[in-house]
Amino acid sequence: QVQLVESGGGLVQPGGSLRLSCAASGSIFRIDMGWYRQAPGKQRELVATYNSGGRTNYADSVKGRFTISRDNAKNTVYLQMNSLKPEDTAVYYCNTIVGKYPWGQGTQVTVSS
Repeated sequence: QVQLVESGGGLVQPGGSLRLSCAASGSIFRIDMGWYRQAPGKQRELVATYNSGGRTNYADSVKGRFTISRDNAKNTVYLQMNSLKPEDTAVYYCNTIVGKYPWGQGTQVTVSS
């Protein structure tokens, strides 16, 4: 069973940037991967996807600010987050686009002045 470990979160001021990483314990080659987030009191939402064919897609709320990428050789998925807003505050997770693997611990992103 593939395990996922997210990292790179932290406290950042509005307008700042963070780069999240998600390391998988097994191959993610030809797996459609995504980044999710869950804010307090809200359901987990899918914010960015990167399919095995190289196509990316983003939720409207992050489009133009977030960029998902992947390194299949390292079994790692990244999320570059720019122009962060307080409403981006959440725990961020990665998984397949259907949430196939056990959820990791996630990484906390807090955007606050």
